Amino acid sequence: MKKNRIIRLALAGICTLAVASCVDQPDYGRKPYDAYANFDVLAETVGSRYCFFAEKDIDWDALCREYRAKITPETTQIDLFFIMSDLLDNLRDGHVNLVSSFNTSYYKKWWTDYPQDFDKRTLEEYYLNFGGLTTSGMRYAVMMPDSVGYIYYPSFSTPVGETNLDYVLAILQKTRGLIIDIRDNGGGLLTNVPTLVSRFIDKPVTGGYIRHKTGPGHNDFSEPFKFTYEPCGDNRISYSGPIAVLTNRSCYSAANDFVAVMKTLPQVEIIGARTGGGGGLPFSSELPNGWSVRFSASPINDPNDQPTEDGIDPSPGCEVHCDPVELAEGHDAILDFALKRLSRSSKE
Repeated sequence: MKKNRIIRLALAGICTLAVASCVDQPDYGRKPYDAYANFDVLAETVGSRYCFFAEKDIDWDALCREYRAKITPETTQIDLFFIMSDLLDNLRDGHVNLVSSFNTSYYKKWWTDYPQDFDKRTLEEYYLNFGGLTTSGMRYAVMMPDSVGYIYYPSFSTPVGETNLDYVLAILQKTRGLIIDIRDNGGGLLTNVPTLVSRFIDKPVTGGYIRHKTGPGHNDFSEPFKFTYEPCGDNRISYSGPIAVLTNRSCYSAANDFVAVMKTLPQVEIIGARTGGGGGLPFSSELPNGWSVRFSASPINDPNDQPTEDGIDPSPGCEVHCDPVELAEGHDAILDFALKRLSRSSKE
């Protein structure tokens, strides 16, 4: 709270100087009717379309009354932004943002309150020897002496090309097993999920279920719509060996969806920590003053129609965490566990 107060004072000071020094600057002065009107639009928009109120046991009306009472005739636009962003933080959702011309709010506690369980420098220096190959945002290599294939995919925001995947999996084809490391992957393009999954299945599989809001009530949803992922064609390279998907709390959104479907495949184990969640499809709306608000509007459940908003657990017996000191010394406990697991399974 102290840090927020300092930021608010600094921004207010900058804004005051700007207005005082140039009469052509926009007026961000005290306009209580603007503050109340914009707050009410945000409260109604989120209240009628956000999709996780019941699941998270949130009394939105009570929260809106509490935070609306913070608005006074002295409230500036900058003050209003922080009142609104503080209200939105109660949704405990990394998909929620309030965007203005001077700041963007973002709820971080879905990952900041948990161990990181990953260090990219350790991966690069002690496991990849600053080598490996790179394509479509993926780093990949054969890890020796285990002869285990390894793919590090840090963001679903990078499109995955079919031809690129052919080359990657052809090079890793004869390995004992495959590690897909998506730690610190905050999500991105949902279209990348079926592209990747298609290379590890030989028949159609359920990807999950999605529902849409049908009314303003917190429980007004459509019937679940099942979506299915298809295997890649015969002209593409697939991988049929054992697979380990490495996760930490910073796996979110599209990365969370990828874990949800991969966990259902018989040859796959999820190794590491519980993912960060993010099981809602975002929706954006504009406020009267030009700000925009983004939030989860359509819940996406896993292939068993179970919620994934709060994250997905590792496979039984596969929860592993990394000690920060050991990571700094070059020992990645999650990656080491996966290497031993795949080396053992190839000999059984």
